[in-house]
Amino acid sequence: MNLERLEWDFRYHKPDEVAVERHAALRNACHDLAVLINDACQDSREKSLAITKVEEAMLWANAAIARENRPESAK
Repeated sequence: MNLERLEWDFRYHKPDEVAVERHAALRNACHDLAVLINDACQDSREKSLAITKVEEAMLWANAAIARENRPESAK
């Protein structure tokens, strides 16, 4: 991984209006899935891990939105 990629990935990427809407849509969908898992599963390690993975998916998806339009030199 080149230094420009690290610089890109670790900087703040201010979202535009479209990105804000996409972040919100992802957050809402992940919330709904977490609620479904919570309601459908008994309390257990597996349930906790499933909800954690939904959180992780939300975080990575939001990072993908924030970091898009990466310059060619940072790929």
